Amino acid sequence: MWVAGQERPGKAELVPVENPATGEIFATCHAASVEDVDETVQLAHKAYKSGVWAKATRSFRADVLDRAAGLLTANFSELIPLEVLQTGRAIREMNAQVPSLVRWFKYYAAFLRTEERAVLPTMGKLHNWVDRVPLGVVVQITPFNHPLLIAVKKLAPALAAGNSVIVKPSELTPLTTILLGKLLKEAGLPDGVFNVLPGYGATTGRALVQHPLVRKVDVTGGTVAGRAIGSIVGGNLARFTAELGGKAPLVVFEQADLDVAVNGIAFGSFVASGQTCVASTRIIVANQVLPALLERLKMKAESITRRMGSPTNPKSMMGPLISSKQLRGVEALVDEAITSCKAQALTGGSRMAGQSQLDGTDFSKGYFFSPTVLVSTQGDSILETKIWREEAFGPVIVVVGFDTEEQAISLANDSEFGLGAAVWTKDLAQAFRVTEQIEAGIVWVNTHHRNDPSSPWGGGKSSSGVGSENGVDAFNEYTTMKSTIINYAAAEESLASDDWFQEGSGDVRYG
Repeated sequence: MWVAGQERPGKAELVPVENPATGEIFATCHAASVEDVDETVQLAHKAYKSGVWAKATRSFRADVLDRAAGLLTANFSELIPLEVLQTGRAIREMNAQVPSLVRWFKYYAAFLRTEERAVLPTMGKLHNWVDRVPLGVVVQITPFNHPLLIAVKKLAPALAAGNSVIVKPSELTPLTTILLGKLLKEAGLPDGVFNVLPGYGATTGRALVQHPLVRKVDVTGGTVAGRAIGSIVGGNLARFTAELGGKAPLVVFEQADLDVAVNGIAFGSFVASGQTCVASTRIIVANQVLPALLERLKMKAESITRRMGSPTNPKSMMGPLISSKQLRGVEALVDEAITSCKAQALTGGSRMAGQSQLDGTDFSKGYFFSPTVLVSTQGDSILETKIWREEAFGPVIVVVGFDTEEQAISLANDSEFGLGAAVWTKDLAQAFRVTEQIEAGIVWVNTHHRNDPSSPWGGGKSSSGVGSENGVDAFNEYTTMKSTIINYAAAEESLASDDWFQEGSGDVRYG
C-alpha cells in the first residue's frame, strides 16, 4: 500500500497480479484490511485538517502539479512496460496513452493560476465573493482497463482543489497506481494527501465508501457496482460521481467516407481489446452502403488478427482480455448470439489458440479473443440477442442496417446506456440534426474516443453514471462553495439602517 508518504504492508491477504497474455502470476500486492482503511482515512483527514495542502496557496498547488507532470514524463520507461504487463494492453497503445496523461496535471495547474473568483451583485454596501474550498477526504475507485489514465483524470482535479485523496485501484491492476505515490511525493505533495489502498471491492472498497469521514466517492466501473456504491455513499450524504457502463452506437450514413469510417470503427471497437466504456459496440449502417462497409470491415478485422502477438511487441495490434472471467463472459454473449441462430460471425467469434503469425506467441496461454464482427442472419433478429443490450467489454461488435435517418436515431437510442456515441457523415446539416437527438453524454462526429482535460466526460442516462469528469465541472465537484459577505457601510449608515429593534417606528431592511 502507499500510505502517508511511504509503502506499507497491508493486514489483509496478498492479491495476485496476473499477466493476462500468459496467465502467469508475476507479482503480489498487499491488500488493505478494514483496519488499514480506517487508519488511512484518519491519516488523510489529519493531513486535510492540518491545512498543509488544503490551505496551501493555489500557486503552490499548481507548482506541485506541474512538477508531477514532469516526473511522470521522466518515468515513462518504467510506467509503460508495467502498465503493459498488468493490463495486457499492446505496448503501441500504452506508448500513445501514458504520455497524454501529463495534460491533466498541466491543465489543472493552469486552471489554479487563472480561475477568477466571482463577486456577486448585491444590494446595499455589501461585498459578496465566492470561494471554492476542498471537501476533505475523497475516495476514488478505478478500473482495470486504464489504470493510470483514469487515476490521473480523477486525481488532478481532486488534488488541485486541495483534497486528501485515497485511491482504490482494481485488484487486477494495482501496481502503477502505487508508483504514482512516489512520483507525487517527489513532486512535493505532502505526506498523507495521496494514498493508495489496493484490495477487493467487497472488503477494502466497501470499508472505504462507507467511512463517515469520506466526503466524496468517485468511481469508474460497472453499473451494478456503481449503484451499490451510490446507495452507501448517499446514506452518508457524501458527494458521488460515477462513470459506469456503455454500449456506444456508431452510426454510418450513406454520405460518410467509408474508408475513414471503417478506420474509426476499428479504433472505437478494438482499441484496448474492446475493454473501454465508450467502445463502439453497436454499428448502425445505412443499407445503401452496408455491403461495401462490411467488406472493408471484414478485411480490417482480419488484418488486426494476423498482426496480434505479445503485448510487448511494438508491432502487435491488440492484446488479450484482462482475465479468464472476462473471457468467459465475452464467450457466453457471443455463443448465445450465434447458437440462437440470430447472428453470424463475419470474422472471429471465438477464443484464439495456436501460435501468433507475428511472433509465435502461444495464444492458448493467455486470454486472447479475436476481433469479432456479428451480423444478423435474418432481418433485425440480432436486436433480440443479449450482445445488442449488454456491455460485453471485449472486441465484439454488432452491425445492423437502417433505411431512414429516423430509424438510425431510434436504433442508436435503443439502450439503457448513454455514455458515448459517434456519427459518420459528410452532411453537416445531418450531423447537427442527428447529434441533437442521440441520447449520450458524449457524441463524436467523424471521429471516436477523443478525450481532453477540458472536455466533459460523463453519461447521459442513469445506467452510464452520475456527474462528469474533466473540465471546470470536475474541479467544482471536488469543492464546496463558501460565500463571504462584508458590510462596508460607515457606522452611521449601519446604525440608521440595521437597528432592527429601534425605539419608535421606521423602516427596517430584510436581506
